[in-house]
Amino acid sequence: MCTSLGGWGVSVWVRVVCGVAGLAVELIVLDAAIRTFLLPRVANVTFSRLSARGVGLIFNWLARSSKEYLTRDRILSMFAPFVLLTYQAMWLGMSCVAFALLFIAGGVSSFAHAFSLSGSSLFTLGVTAAHGGTLSPLEFVEAAVGLTLLALLIAFIPTLYQAFQRREYSVSRLSVRAGIPATPWGVLEIAQSVESYERLDELWREWEQWFIDVGETHTTLIILNYYRSPNPKQTWIGSAATVLDAAAIFQAAVDVRPSPTAGLCIRSGWLTLRRLADYFKLPYPVDLTQPIEIAITRDEFDIVLARLERSGVPLVSDRDAAWRDFVGWRVNYDAIIEALYVRFTCPRIAWHKAAADPLVGPSNQRSG
Repeated sequence: MCTSLGGWGVSVWVRVVCGVAGLAVELIVLDAAIRTFLLPRVANVTFSRLSARGVGLIFNWLARSSKEYLTRDRILSMFAPFVLLTYQAMWLGMSCVAFALLFIAGGVSSFAHAFSLSGSSLFTLGVTAAHGGTLSPLEFVEAAVGLTLLALLIAFIPTLYQAFQRREYSVSRLSVRAGIPATPWGVLEIAQSVESYERLDELWREWEQWFIDVGETHTTLIILNYYRSPNPKQTWIGSAATVLDAAAIFQAAVDVRPSPTAGLCIRSGWLTLRRLADYFKLPYPVDLTQPIEIAITRDEFDIVLARLERSGVPLVSDRDAAWRDFVGWRVNYDAIIEALYVRFTCPRIAWHKAAADPLVGPSNQRSG
């Protein structure tokens, strides 16, 4: 019992194979779409990850061709939108092929006709129609799948950009407290310039909440990690490092009463960074009872403290103890933040250049 398919026979077993293959491909597409756009938890979707990796290879190659960071930033800023469009194109293309196989399984004798029928149904064009049997219901199912895949992306974008705007709002606000680009010593110098150390608790609370929000959104909406900040000099990873390091310096070296809020901000930060590191498989030390070197050197730390001292920031007299305390705070997030700089091509905060930047003068003095 055979019919023709472009000149070669189609037996029952060929139709069965086409049906199984078409169903399997479509299940892969639906699984990827649901777990990427709808599942409110961390999901390692192989199909989505491989698609993003393929696009990433192209963008990374283009970015590496330029030595200027601003040019690389402009190139990489297009990566995340292209990935979303790639998801949609891949899902629709694979659905078209999957249903073409299902139409063959349902009795269509030409792959060209099956593909035309599938494309017409998927995009609800109506240029080709099936007649009777199981093919008409299959057309309706494919039309529903096509509309659903398009609706998922349309509904996903507002959610994505709301989370992006929440993230970048605090990053932009940080320029008031830390300058552009933001630096840990900038946070403390500006606090000194307006004599507002007690107001730093507001900053620690804001960023404690920021880390909690990023921990939720950036592990469920993974593509958010690749959305770059609007200001190339003020990246979200650099801002996170700025706040964590400022809190660590404040706790370890500033000669005022230590702030429990600053400690909670640091804890919130490294917990969030560990969640990101676990997803991206970035290594970090777990046993922190053993001596661990950090990326900041003692010389860099001393340069920053010397700058803060010139700015009038009150510092503890025992600099060795301050260094040990600072290392004790930073070791919780050091390896992860340094790995994120590399993974997302962000400029690292240059601690060794702290001495060269102009100091922040007093901001709240009256004349006369």
